[in-house]
Amino acid sequence: MALRRLTVVAAAVAALSAPAVPAHAESETTPPGRITVDVVGVNGSGCPQGTASVAAASDNTSFTVTYSDYLAQTGGGAGGTEFRKNCQLALQIHVPQGFTYAIARADYRGFAHLQRGAYGQERANYYFQGMAQTARTVHQFNGPYSDSWQASDRTEYADLVWAPCGEERNLNVNTELRVYPGASNPQALSFMSMDSTDGSVSTVYHFAWKQCTGL
Repeated sequence: MALRRLTVVAAAVAALSAPAVPAHAESETTPPGRITVDVVGVNGSGCPQGTASVAAASDNTSFTVTYSDYLAQTGGGAGGTEFRKNCQLALQIHVPQGFTYAIARADYRGFAHLQRGAYGQERANYYFQGMAQTARTVHQFNGPYSDSWQASDRTEYADLVWAPCGEERNLNVNTELRVYPGASNPQALSFMSMDSTDGSVSTVYHFAWKQCTGL
Protein backbone atom coordinates (compact mmCIF):
# COMPACT_ATOMS: atom_id res chain seq x y z
CA MET A 1 0.00 0.00 0.00
CA ALA A 2 1.50 3.31 -1.04
CA LEU A 3 2.32 5.89 1.57
CA ARG A 4 -0.54 8.34 1.89
CA ARG A 5 0.34 12.02 1.70
CA LEU A 6 -1.68 14.68 3.50
CA THR A 7 -1.39 18.39 4.30
CA VAL A 8 -1.14 20.36 7.53
CA VAL A 9 -2.81 23.72 7.86
CA ALA A 10 -1.16 26.07 10.32
CA ALA A 11 -2.72 29.45 11.18
CA ALA A 12 -2.36 32.20 13.79
CA VAL A 13 -3.90 33.43 17.06
CA ALA A 14 -2.86 37.13 17.56
CA ALA A 15 -3.94 40.15 19.60
CA LEU A 16 -2.27 42.40 22.10
CA SER A 17 0.40 41.52 24.64
CA ALA A 18 -0.31 40.64 28.29
CA PRO A 19 1.47 42.55 31.09
CA ALA A 20 2.94 41.87 34.50
CA VAL A 21 2.07 39.03 36.84
CA PRO A 22 -0.93 36.71 36.56
CA ALA A 23 -3.69 37.05 39.12
CA HIS A 24 -4.54 34.02 41.26
CA ALA A 25 -8.19 33.89 40.24
CA GLU A 26 -9.33 32.63 36.88
CA SER A 27 -11.07 35.15 34.63
CA GLU A 28 -14.78 34.40 34.34
CA THR A 29 -14.88 35.45 30.70
CA THR A 30 -12.64 35.08 27.68
CA PRO A 31 -10.75 38.24 26.71
CA PRO A 32 -12.32 40.75 24.34
CA GLY A 33 -11.11 41.41 20.82
CA ARG A 34 -9.67 38.84 18.45
CA ILE A 35 -6.63 36.73 19.25
CA THR A 36 -4.37 35.39 16.51
CA VAL A 37 -1.55 32.84 16.31
CA ASP A 38 1.50 33.24 14.10
CA VAL A 39 3.26 30.03 13.09
CA VAL A 40 6.95 30.86 13.41
CA GLY A 41 8.38 27.36 13.10
CA VAL A 42 7.40 23.97 11.68
CA ASN A 43 9.64 20.93 12.04
CA GLY A 44 9.21 17.17 11.83
CA SER A 45 8.54 14.24 9.51
CA GLY A 46 4.81 14.41 10.22
CA CYS A 47 4.40 17.96 8.98
CA PRO A 48 6.52 18.74 5.92
CA GLN A 49 6.71 22.42 5.05
CA GLY A 50 3.35 23.73 3.89
CA THR A 51 1.29 20.86 5.32
CA ALA A 52 0.20 22.38 8.64
CA SER A 53 -2.31 25.13 9.36
CA VAL A 54 -3.70 26.70 12.52
CA ALA A 55 -6.97 28.57 12.95
CA ALA A 56 -8.22 30.41 16.03
CA ALA A 57 -11.82 30.09 17.18
CA SER A 58 -13.81 33.29 16.78
CA ASP A 59 -14.81 33.23 20.47
CA ASN A 60 -11.18 33.03 21.71
CA THR A 61 -11.77 29.69 23.44
CA SER A 62 -9.43 27.51 21.36
CA PHE A 63 -7.33 27.05 18.26
CA THR A 64 -7.17 24.13 15.85
CA VAL A 65 -4.29 22.52 13.99
CA THR A 66 -5.04 20.59 10.81
CA TYR A 67 -2.49 18.18 9.36
CA SER A 68 -2.52 16.74 5.87
CA ASP A 69 0.62 14.58 5.69
CA TYR A 70 0.79 12.98 9.13
CA LEU A 71 0.88 9.17 8.77
CA ALA A 72 2.94 6.53 10.56
CA GLN A 73 2.94 2.97 9.23
CA THR A 74 4.66 -0.39 9.52
CA GLY A 75 4.57 -3.73 7.70
CA GLY A 76 3.38 -4.30 4.16
CA GLY A 77 6.56 -2.89 2.64
CA ALA A 78 6.60 0.35 4.65
CA GLY A 79 10.05 1.86 5.04
CA GLY A 80 12.01 1.28 8.22
CA THR A 81 11.60 4.87 9.43
CA GLU A 82 7.92 5.16 8.59
CA PHE A 83 6.81 3.67 11.93
CA ARG A 84 7.41 7.03 13.67
CA LYS A 85 6.30 10.51 12.61
CA ASN A 86 6.50 13.68 14.67
CA CYS A 87 5.77 17.37 14.43
CA GLN A 88 6.82 20.42 16.43
CA LEU A 89 5.03 23.70 15.86
CA ALA A 90 6.36 26.96 17.32
CA LEU A 91 3.42 29.34 17.73
CA GLN A 92 3.55 33.01 18.64
CA ILE A 93 0.27 33.76 20.37
CA HIS A 94 -0.58 37.40 21.01
CA VAL A 95 -3.25 37.95 23.65
CA PRO A 96 -5.31 40.99 24.66
CA GLN A 97 -3.66 43.34 27.11
CA GLY A 98 -4.22 42.36 30.72
CA PHE A 99 -4.71 38.63 30.08
CA THR A 100 -2.63 35.48 30.04
CA TYR A 101 -3.46 31.94 28.94
CA ALA A 102 -2.73 28.26 29.48
CA ILE A 103 -3.69 25.13 27.55
CA ALA A 104 -6.42 23.45 29.58
CA ARG A 105 -7.28 20.60 27.22
CA ALA A 106 -6.10 19.16 23.93
CA ASP A 107 -8.24 16.90 21.74
CA TYR A 108 -6.47 14.73 19.14
CA ARG A 109 -8.21 12.81 16.37
CA GLY A 110 -7.33 10.64 13.41
CA PHE A 111 -7.79 7.22 11.81
CA ALA A 112 -6.03 3.94 12.57
CA HIS A 113 -5.87 0.59 10.80
CA LEU A 114 -4.00 -1.86 13.04
CA GLN A 115 -3.58 -5.56 12.39
CA ARG A 116 -4.16 -8.08 15.18
CA GLY A 117 -1.06 -7.98 17.36
CA ALA A 118 0.01 -4.49 16.20
CA TYR A 119 -0.45 -1.30 18.21
CA GLY A 120 -0.20 2.45 17.70
CA GLN A 121 0.59 5.34 20.01
CA GLU A 122 -0.20 9.05 20.01
CA ARG A 123 2.18 11.13 22.14
CA ALA A 124 2.07 14.84 22.89
CA ASN A 125 3.29 17.64 25.10
CA TYR A 126 3.83 21.39 24.93
CA TYR A 127 5.89 24.10 26.60
CA PHE A 128 6.55 27.81 26.50
CA GLN A 129 9.91 28.98 25.14
CA GLY A 130 12.49 29.01 27.92
CA MET A 131 10.31 27.03 30.35
CA ALA A 132 10.17 23.37 31.37
CA GLN A 133 8.24 20.97 29.16
CA THR A 134 4.99 19.51 30.36
CA ALA A 135 4.88 15.74 30.92
CA ARG A 136 4.49 13.77 27.71
CA THR A 137 1.19 11.90 27.54
CA VAL A 138 0.83 8.61 25.67
CA HIS A 139 -2.40 7.11 24.33
CA GLN A 140 -2.23 3.56 22.97
CA PHE A 141 -4.55 1.76 20.54
CA ASN A 142 -4.30 -2.01 20.09
CA GLY A 143 -5.15 -4.08 17.04
CA PRO A 144 -7.25 -5.38 15.59
CA TYR A 145 -8.57 -1.86 15.09
CA SER A 146 -9.83 -0.08 11.98
CA ASP A 147 -11.72 3.09 12.84
CA SER A 148 -11.40 6.74 13.82
CA TRP A 149 -9.58 7.36 17.07
CA GLN A 150 -9.74 10.21 19.57
CA ALA A 151 -7.69 11.08 22.66
CA SER A 152 -7.88 14.02 25.08
CA ASP A 153 -5.36 15.46 27.52
CA ARG A 154 -6.85 17.52 30.35
CA THR A 155 -5.00 19.56 32.96
CA GLU A 156 -6.41 20.47 36.36
CA TYR A 157 -6.57 24.20 37.03
CA ALA A 158 -3.98 24.02 39.82
CA ASP A 159 -1.52 22.34 37.43
CA LEU A 160 -1.92 24.68 34.46
CA VAL A 161 1.24 26.22 33.01
CA TRP A 162 0.58 29.91 32.26
CA ALA A 163 2.31 32.10 29.70
CA PRO A 164 4.32 34.80 31.49
CA CYS A 165 2.45 38.12 31.51
CA GLY A 166 3.99 40.93 29.51
CA GLU A 167 6.35 38.64 27.57
CA GLU A 168 6.30 37.27 24.05
CA ARG A 169 7.20 33.58 24.30
CA ASN A 170 6.53 30.96 21.67
CA LEU A 171 4.25 28.06 22.53
CA ASN A 172 5.93 24.87 21.30
CA VAL A 173 3.45 22.09 20.53
CA ASN A 174 4.92 18.60 20.08
CA THR A 175 3.03 15.58 18.73
CA GLU A 176 4.14 12.12 17.67
CA LEU A 177 2.62 9.00 16.13
CA ARG A 178 4.19 5.53 16.39
CA VAL A 179 3.03 2.20 14.99
CA TYR A 180 4.62 -1.07 16.10
CA PRO A 181 4.11 -4.44 14.35
CA GLY A 182 4.16 -6.37 17.62
CA ALA A 183 3.04 -9.92 16.95
CA SER A 184 1.23 -9.06 13.70
CA ASN A 185 2.01 -10.47 10.26
CA PRO A 186 4.99 -8.40 9.01
CA GLN A 187 3.56 -8.52 5.49
CA ALA A 188 0.33 -6.81 6.58
CA LEU A 189 0.18 -3.01 6.73
CA SER A 190 -0.76 -1.17 9.91
CA PHE A 191 -1.00 2.60 10.06
CA MET A 192 -2.15 5.51 12.21
CA SER A 193 -2.88 8.99 10.91
CA MET A 194 -3.64 12.41 12.37
CA ASP A 195 -4.46 14.23 9.18
CA SER A 196 -7.22 15.41 6.89
CA THR A 197 -7.30 16.59 3.29
CA ASP A 198 -10.59 18.46 3.74
CA GLY A 199 -10.09 19.95 7.22
CA SER A 200 -12.66 17.64 8.82
CA VAL A 201 -10.10 16.12 11.21
CA SER A 202 -8.12 18.50 13.39
CA THR A 203 -6.44 18.81 16.77
CA VAL A 204 -8.11 21.30 19.11
CA TYR A 205 -6.28 23.14 21.91
CA HIS A 206 -8.57 24.75 24.48
CA PHE A 207 -7.51 27.90 26.34
CA ALA A 208 -7.86 28.77 30.01
CA TRP A 209 -7.72 32.52 30.61
CA LYS A 210 -7.00 34.76 33.58
CA GLN A 211 -6.17 38.38 34.15
CA CYS A 212 -2.74 39.79 34.92
CA THR A 213 -2.03 42.21 37.72
CA GLY A 214 0.66 44.88 38.04
CA LEU A 215 2.13 47.10 35.37
